[in-house]
Amino acid sequence: MEAIVVENLTKDYDGLRAVDHINFSVEAGEIFGFLGPNGAGKTTTIHLLLGLLEPTDGRAQVLGFGAGPGAGL
Repeated sequence: MEAIVVENLTKDYDGLRAVDHINFSVEAGEIFGFLGPNGAGKTTTIHLLLGLLEPTDGRAQVLGFGAGPGAGL
C-alpha cells in the first residue's frame, strides 16, 4: 500500500519555480530520505504534502488524503 503518492507536483511563486514536476511514492512502512541542496524545494514539497500550500500543478496524496487541484488521485 502506498502511503504517499506524488504526481507532477509543481509550485511557482511569482515566476520562480520552487518545485518542478516531481514524482515519487512511498510504501507504508518504508523509510524514505528527502535530501537535496539548499533551495532545492524540500521544505516547499513538505508544505505541499501537509496541505499548508496549494500546488500550482500536479497532485499529492498522503494516507488517502489529497492535496492539489482535483485532490485525491
